[in-house]
Amino acid sequence: MDLSYTPAELEFREEVRAFIRDNLPESIRAKAGLSANYHGQDVRTWHRILNDRGWAASHWPVEYGGPGWSAVQRYIFMEELLQAPAPEPLSFNINMVGPVIYTFGSAEQKAHFLPKIRSLDYWFCQGFSEPGAGSDLASLRTAAVRDGDDYVINGQKIWTSTAHEADWMFCLARTDATAKKQEGISFILIDMATPGITVRPIITIDGEHHTNEVFFDNVRVPVTNRVGEENKGWDYAKFLLGNERTGIARVGLSKGRLQRARRLAELSEALDGKLSDDPFFRRRCIELEIELKALEITALRIIDRQRKRNDGKPDPASSILKLRGAETQQFSAELVAEVAGPLGLAQTHGGHVPWQEFDEADLTAVLGAVPNYFYSRAATIYGGASEIQKNIISKAILGL
Repeated sequence: MDLSYTPAELEFREEVRAFIRDNLPESIRAKAGLSANYHGQDVRTWHRILNDRGWAASHWPVEYGGPGWSAVQRYIFMEELLQAPAPEPLSFNINMVGPVIYTFGSAEQKAHFLPKIRSLDYWFCQGFSEPGAGSDLASLRTAAVRDGDDYVINGQKIWTSTAHEADWMFCLARTDATAKKQEGISFILIDMATPGITVRPIITIDGEHHTNEVFFDNVRVPVTNRVGEENKGWDYAKFLLGNERTGIARVGLSKGRLQRARRLAELSEALDGKLSDDPFFRRRCIELEIELKALEITALRIIDRQRKRNDGKPDPASSILKLRGAETQQFSAELVAEVAGPLGLAQTHGGHVPWQEFDEADLTAVLGAVPNYFYSRAATIYGGASEIQKNIISKAILGL
């Protein structure tokens, strides 16, 4: 199996790299080191620039606005975005709800929602986790009771990322209280402006507003907003969570952090010279580089296996990418925070910079490094906790 890139793929990488360099607005580029903290308008602006180029929905079928790329091209595109770094197209829209709608939705839902999802005229958030039903998602209790042409929804969601930015939510709600817990769940699209919805912020350890609690108090939603069959939402949720998993290792993000750590170490003085010459620092960088190369090779192997199988089903081996990728994101964020030192505690700069040659890109790599490190601790929880990934690996790959 040849895992090297073809000349055409290398040319494609240069095309993506040049587009990001020439089109990413300077106001967004200035926040490069604080990639967890792009404002909502930053995401909207860059997402729409990508959509105008036809690149926002990188893995969608051409008939729904996708560019028709191969799996390797999609992998290269995401790696270049993360390594730049630049905001990703909104994952809730592109990787999650969009594929569910074009796979299971009605013709009317496809015509109405897909163009707005692709252009980010509708910003979606994910209404899955609940108090007591996080990793055990099937234990959710939010209820949707049929009343004529509507569902009346009552319950609570938690850790709902970007609910304060969102126009819509794709929500799992229990439509049959008598069924087994993996059954009786439906997949429903909810307009966040509907009366009875309350969004309360959860400020995370990095001091930022990423997540929320969402409460539903007799929220009336048209039955026509249900995607697919009633009580089949668990199947659609599994499809959603398994969709486009090869990019979940976020190799480009960790590569970009490694580059910034090395750059800052070149500028930073240690007791015996530059920090970049310290053997312990160099060893940590090499360890991270080896881990990233292993992740990249694993991702390409999974892409190759999926191409040969061509059955549309996710490869259980992608759980390895999620598990090790999340740990590597934490390691790379920790490395940047350690190099940044006390200045990395700051969200904004107001004092003396302790390096001789310090440009704007270096500054943004330092500022917020510690809050960014704090936020990275959640990487082993969101998108499927590491314990869940280990269970999948043990059963589906090791046969335990």
